[in-house]
Amino acid sequence: MSREAITMQSESTLEFKMPEVKTNPRTIEHWDVENESFWKTTGRAIALRNLAFSIFAEFLAFTIWQVWSAVATQLPAVGFKFTLNELFWLAALPGLTGATLRMPYAFMVPIVGGRNWTLISTALLLFPAVGIVMAVQNPETPYWVFLTLALLCGFGGGNFASSMANINFFFPKRRKGFALGLNAAGGNIGVSVVQFVTPLVIGLSIFGSFGGSGQMAGTKTLFLQNAALIWIPFIVIAFGTTWFFMNNLHVSRSSVKEQLTMLKDKNAWIMSLLYMGTFGSFIGYSAGFPLLIKSQFPNVNPLQFAFIGPLVGSVIRPVGGWLGDKIGGARVTFWNFAVMGLAVSGVIYFLSIKTEPGAFYGFFAMFLILFVAAGIGNGSTYRMIPIIYMRKNNAHEGATATTESLNRANRQSGVVVGITSAIAAYGAFFVPKSYGTSIELTGGPSGALILFLAFYIGCLAATYYFYYRKKAAYPC
Repeated sequence: MSREAITMQSESTLEFKMPEVKTNPRTIEHWDVENESFWKTTGRAIALRNLAFSIFAEFLAFTIWQVWSAVATQLPAVGFKFTLNELFWLAALPGLTGATLRMPYAFMVPIVGGRNWTLISTALLLFPAVGIVMAVQNPETPYWVFLTLALLCGFGGGNFASSMANINFFFPKRRKGFALGLNAAGGNIGVSVVQFVTPLVIGLSIFGSFGGSGQMAGTKTLFLQNAALIWIPFIVIAFGTTWFFMNNLHVSRSSVKEQLTMLKDKNAWIMSLLYMGTFGSFIGYSAGFPLLIKSQFPNVNPLQFAFIGPLVGSVIRPVGGWLGDKIGGARVTFWNFAVMGLAVSGVIYFLSIKTEPGAFYGFFAMFLILFVAAGIGNGSTYRMIPIIYMRKNNAHEGATATTESLNRANRQSGVVVGITSAIAAYGAFFVPKSYGTSIELTGGPSGALILFLAFYIGCLAATYYFYYRKKAAYPC
């Protein structure tokens, strides 16, 4: 698609003629969204279209990534003789591979293009989905097969890094917080949806003979394969919408060598620590919440409650980005860690009185606060990253910033988005595995929760020192 050149008057009254915008179904050669005229006439529509279909693909990636958090609780009921610690391993392993894949996934966007990599990463989701459909129908399926499928579900976890790195390029800095928040929320909400939908679909033969045979759970027949089978048609649709409606951006291209230099930047590691505290908590609590409820409150059906936490954490995430745009990401992040510290202390307290009436509801309320604070913090920390690199590249001066400094800041922040999301995603492994280990060693999860509390205190101090105090090098 081509368009007439736009002439506009700059602040220095010099006439500026915008280069012709060349677009095709694959690559957009010229992209300058910091130019308000370009954004209004061309950039906004393209950016919003790519954001919409990115959210759809990422949503499905999260459903596959976290499907074991819902399925694992049902395996003993249909005859699989796995211990509680083995079930926690199934809930945790997708987090391990998902986190490990995030950095290479993020690096692939500047190498092959955001659209191209979304196509590949979406297609990869079919492997664990089809495998789960087959494995859960046979009670003789060995445990190692389930472990392998749990590892393959990490494909869904890797998608987040590439999706966020890609969308970062599409929006101007004044809109990045909200846009990245929406993109992330669309994926995050997949955790809640899979935990809500799974108990509904596994009780019905919604696919008939095509869906396979059911499994007996006492007097009921369950169709555990539906937990994965329900998403397969949508994955195929997402592949199609990515093919037809998403774009690569030429300005996002960079070499592996250029990207690897960001590993030497201390801000990349500080922000990884902070994002571990927010997103790592969100995804880790989401993965482990059903089994934690089941182990600590045996009379409560975990799937009636567990989906609510990820839901509120996902829905609130764009608010964190919006607040960061309005009052500063560091300020929002600082106070979120304070709230998370208080909430996890509340969880520890209610677990200490878990046999008393009403203890579950206090425990659940504290976890809802944790999910809300983690969700807001997810948005505010991601808003901080592009601002830090705008400042490092002197690209925060508005009209005086050069196009090259803006593009360089976007490339750097895109890489750091990938690094931070990769490290933070280990929370999906570390949190549920910490529960399992703590329960096995001490009889309860409080040891793990005390460790999380100490970590939040450290994150609060790091946010204040590096980004929130008046003399911080990169206030954001």
